[in-house]
Amino acid sequence: MDDIQVVESKPLLVDRELPGLREAVHQLMTKEQDVETPYGKVRCTLKGVPKGDRPVILTFHDIGLNHKNCFDPLFTHEDMQEITQHFAVCHVDAPGQQEDVPAFPAGYEYPSMDQLSEMLPVVLKQFGLKTVIGMGVGAGAYILAKFALDYPAMVDGLMLININPCAEGWMDWAAHKISGWAHDLPDMIITHLFGKEEIHNNHDLIATYRHHILHDVNQTNLHHFVKTYESRRDLEVERPIPGGHVQARTLKCPTLLVVGDSSPAVDAVVECNTKLDPTKTTLLKMADCGGLPQVDQPAKLTEAFKYFIQGMGHMPAASMTRLVRSRTASGSSVHSFDGNRSRSHTNEGTRSRSHTADAHRAHPHVDSTAESNVDQAVPKSTEVSC
Repeated sequence: MDDIQVVESKPLLVDRELPGLREAVHQLMTKEQDVETPYGKVRCTLKGVPKGDRPVILTFHDIGLNHKNCFDPLFTHEDMQEITQHFAVCHVDAPGQQEDVPAFPAGYEYPSMDQLSEMLPVVLKQFGLKTVIGMGVGAGAYILAKFALDYPAMVDGLMLININPCAEGWMDWAAHKISGWAHDLPDMIITHLFGKEEIHNNHDLIATYRHHILHDVNQTNLHHFVKTYESRRDLEVERPIPGGHVQARTLKCPTLLVVGDSSPAVDAVVECNTKLDPTKTTLLKMADCGGLPQVDQPAKLTEAFKYFIQGMGHMPAASMTRLVRSRTASGSSVHSFDGNRSRSHTNEGTRSRSHTADAHRAHPHVDSTAESNVDQAVPKSTEVSC
């Protein structure tokens, strides 16, 4: 018999090579397409391959931004990779807001907010998508909420950051007109995206996003989008009344409202929370967080999003450790939702009742800060902070 020498071969992959490989595969699975709709073309970027009946994450950005500078800090974060391994992602850029596009011609009529939401069923049809989990910021959150109201069968869940469900009042309109005389468009958008504290203290972040606003988006096209957002109507939603006979118009899917505690959108998001079904809605106030949680605290937001989609029945084996570690390190209380009650040991005492078992599974390690000043017989939405 011949002797055979066995030589240990080099592993096909080493750990340090995996991130590069994942990125290469990710790029290969990225598809950009201009989708023609009744209201004009919309640029869509599909990343990953839709998996059977599993929903796709559909994003929509705020004014002054596009999908890259709005969502890249979140979707490129290492913790988010666990989610993108399970879900394909479809980014939608509002017409004319993507990079390197010419200005719309004179006399161009930009779509209304309602029409922008009407583009989304066409996008889903173009890519063969059945249902989505929406993730929107500001104007994008409003558009996705309108889409979910009109096409509830297409939306499995929503994470809405900095949503304002109300039309711009005449006082807001007057304030914007007056400020417009003294400030240019980028300054107005900066005050929309960030709170005063951030603007005064975080100069690097503000400079970065001022650059994005000035150079990543065509200024004429941006003006059209801003004007459309300022002309929005009230998002026609109302909180269902327990035992009521009238069918309230409200979001039917699980909804996670998110806002940073120093965001200029805090009041608007809280107002939106009062209008939604408390059995399906969770309000997440992020502590020590500014106007863009997905940029300021992507790890915490990713963890919250994991809990949220886990409560919808997806990713049951997902790892959940970062928020627990961060709270323990900071000395904050850590607790779990138990049954139909939530317990908190914050300085403000015991807070509100949680909504459903699914929501409890979606947020099993959060500090409850919901204040209860409504009659105990009325269901209360869950408010949490991290």
